[in-house]
Amino acid sequence: MTEDQEAELDEQADDVDEDVTETDSSESDATEDADGLQHGDFVELEYTAYTADGEQLVDTTDPDVAEEEGVDDQGQEFKPRTIVLGEGHIFDGVEEAITGGEAGDSGSVTISAEEAFGEYDPDNVETVSAEKIDEDDRYPGANVQVDGRQGYISTIIGGRARVDFNHPLAGEDVEYEYTVVDEVDDREEQAAGLFEMYLGLEPDLWIETDEVEEEVPVEPDEDEDEDDEPAEPEFETEVVEKETLYLEATPQMTMNQQWMMGKQQIAQDVIDKLDVDRVIVQEVIDGMGGMGMPGMMGGMGGGMGGDDIEEALEDADVDADEIVEELEGAEE
Repeated sequence: MTEDQEAELDEQADDVDEDVTETDSSESDATEDADGLQHGDFVELEYTAYTADGEQLVDTTDPDVAEEEGVDDQGQEFKPRTIVLGEGHIFDGVEEAITGGEAGDSGSVTISAEEAFGEYDPDNVETVSAEKIDEDDRYPGANVQVDGRQGYISTIIGGRARVDFNHPLAGEDVEYEYTVVDEVDDREEQAAGLFEMYLGLEPDLWIETDEVEEEVPVEPDEDEDEDDEPAEPEFETEVVEKETLYLEATPQMTMNQQWMMGKQQIAQDVIDKLDVDRVIVQEVIDGMGGMGMPGMMGGMGGGMGGDDIEEALEDADVDADEIVEELEGAEE
């Protein structure tokens, strides 16, 4: 390769570097200049979703709608919900409509069946043995689980059942009406919103900055001879600050199935989204109003003192001296 060819290649490489730099700079500027709500923002949202024909309620945060549709007795609290844009907490079409907007915006979005709950697939209707279904669930319309799949019985005749494994709303377009109530900036409110979304409840929580002793490695001596064998790593104790989300675990939360199965993943997600260092779960056990630990004698009503035992023996017409003599005789 001649010197001229090398120079030309160097020029082309420089041009590519400049283009990449300009592209990165443009993307960065576009992100910084983006107006309105963006991915990663926490927003408080009111919404009601029906199937496009208006016949079936899909979901709502409105207590009046819930009462009207007869679903207000399901143990769920109907109120605005906190979600994080860009995290798949709502349908993509609704998220796109909200992104770039601001608090107070409202609108209506039609979500296609494919994006909502999928198109209806006739191949997902299968005939299975009724033996795979609990006896109490062997009737048309029953929700059942067969071989790890969720479905509902369309018909059942004799020992065979037709089970539809499509989502009950498969093939339905969804009409989604929403209002962005507010942007949520307070991190404790953000955490409360996340836990309500994951668990269906809002635990008591707060954020504090703690001073914690932590073992950290000591940097090796730079003057150490390279020919020397590597020394054992040394550690020293330092006091560091850790931003901590404290969470009070109620019995309701402790027994929550989502929490029992996924507490590590939930806590890690909260740590990442709120940029805290750790989550500490505190369990509070209230007093029992003077009830002590049951004694060894008497079972749950235990804790009997000497006088109580003598009274119990008298009530049973048992001679305590005879029992003592029998025991002493057994020892001899």
